[in-house]
Amino acid sequence: MKKFLLPLICLSISGLGFSQNRGNKFDEVYNYVSKLYVDEVNNEELLDAAVIAMLEKLDPHSTYISKEEVEDANQAIVGSFVGIGVRFQVFKDTFTIMQTIPGGPSEKVGLQSGDKLIRVDGETIAGVGLKNSQIRERLMGDLNTKVKVDVVRKNEKEPLSFTITRDKIPVHSVDAAYMIDKNIGYIKLNSFSRTTTEEIENSIKQLKEQGMKDLILDLQNNGGGLLSAAHELADQFLSGDKMIVYSEGRAQPRQEFKTAKKDAFEKGRLIILTNENSASASEIVSGAIQDWDRGLIVGRRTFGKGLVQRPINLMDGSQIRLTIARYFTPSGRFIQKPYENNEEYKKDLNNRYEHGEYYHQDSIKLNDSLKVKTLMTGRTVYGGGGIMPDVFVAYDTTGVSPFFSSLIRKGAINTYLAQYVNNNRASLKQQYPTFEKYKKEFNFSQAFMDDFFKYAAEDHKIEFNEEEYKESEQLMKLNMKAVFAQSLFDTPQFYEIINDSNEVLTKAIEILNSDQYKNAGLEKGK
Repeated sequence: MKKFLLPLICLSISGLGFSQNRGNKFDEVYNYVSKLYVDEVNNEELLDAAVIAMLEKLDPHSTYISKEEVEDANQAIVGSFVGIGVRFQVFKDTFTIMQTIPGGPSEKVGLQSGDKLIRVDGETIAGVGLKNSQIRERLMGDLNTKVKVDVVRKNEKEPLSFTITRDKIPVHSVDAAYMIDKNIGYIKLNSFSRTTTEEIENSIKQLKEQGMKDLILDLQNNGGGLLSAAHELADQFLSGDKMIVYSEGRAQPRQEFKTAKKDAFEKGRLIILTNENSASASEIVSGAIQDWDRGLIVGRRTFGKGLVQRPINLMDGSQIRLTIARYFTPSGRFIQKPYENNEEYKKDLNNRYEHGEYYHQDSIKLNDSLKVKTLMTGRTVYGGGGIMPDVFVAYDTTGVSPFFSSLIRKGAINTYLAQYVNNNRASLKQQYPTFEKYKKEFNFSQAFMDDFFKYAAEDHKIEFNEEEYKESEQLMKLNMKAVFAQSLFDTPQFYEIINDSNEVLTKAIEILNSDQYKNAGLEKGK
């Protein structure tokens, strides 16, 4: 870090209400370290460490992001990045293109799935031990700049060269949207970004055209994102003039977010799926729907993050995300879990698991003072520590053996199947021209499984265990079929397959196909 930044930082501290002496104290200590410390110090690392330590004294969600990490950190929020538009995977130190993004710059110039990247701008990248992140750095860059790539293609004697103009590549927040049956639509949302509202509106429109009357919105493992996107998403489901969320902080006046327009799915039965990794914006949407008795929350207690962060860009290109306010659900619930003890906060999800909360709803102990009534029917809901579901679904570990877990954890399934699809894509596409045909007819032969187990043992040192395989066989083959579908088709097809093992979704479908939804007493939640 250049030394001239330090007085500026101290001035900024003073301007925020700190005394000049405190600013001078920081400068004074830094100068002593710089002049007298026994070893040479990296000024930039030293200042970064000081900033990180300062923010750690505040709350768990005020964070520092280095300038090298800012772009990656913002991708999910912005909903796009600048690159060439490919998904690639490493096979034995060779970077293989798994898929070109439809309409992206790589597809336009003729790159294909299965092409092996060997050079980028004349630099050899195959067989030299580069990491995924290092390849991404070489392929990404400024908008409208050019990059030359050389690839090896099956049945081509010589490498092929392509010059690609970098462009904005969308990062979708909707992973999948499809009809479960003739009445029930399903949408899987992975984050809340600037493109979320448009993606959701398009998904709901398409599902309605296919006959959707009921909707299941899957927010499991959705860690949140933009507050504005959460506001707009909840507005899709709530009619009239209703509060969705409000926020306030010491230096931030109360800000209210209300319904603003007639939107895509104000009528029709609605279920939202949550688990312990559903956080922040996911909890805003879930809380609003629950408070207004608009739908049911099904799954497990959410993460419990009720703090609002503002991104603040620093002079050197780095960024802090500073907590500036607390947010509250329409009934006034503050769902942030306690964070006075930072170590205990980090262990919270593990503590929930050890206390049996993932398996037994009775293991959740909440104080009666946290009880709140919903706004339309007066049902009892809870504040503090996340959103409690209306219908609890235990975590299902059936079929999860140590053998299967090792195959997942070490990436053996993904790498083997991706490589197999790349090597046999033409014949597979001929055999399964549509996903519907694949879903109905595809099965793994014993010869295929034997070859896979041989690969897992030789390349990943995972020895075959017959007893554990029998325990996991059904779930393992379902997972493999889903991964295979993603490589052969796309991400939405992965979810259409893997959701057969989604116990929370299964419960939601059961509720919609029985009298449970009607008996929940949501008639006034319109």
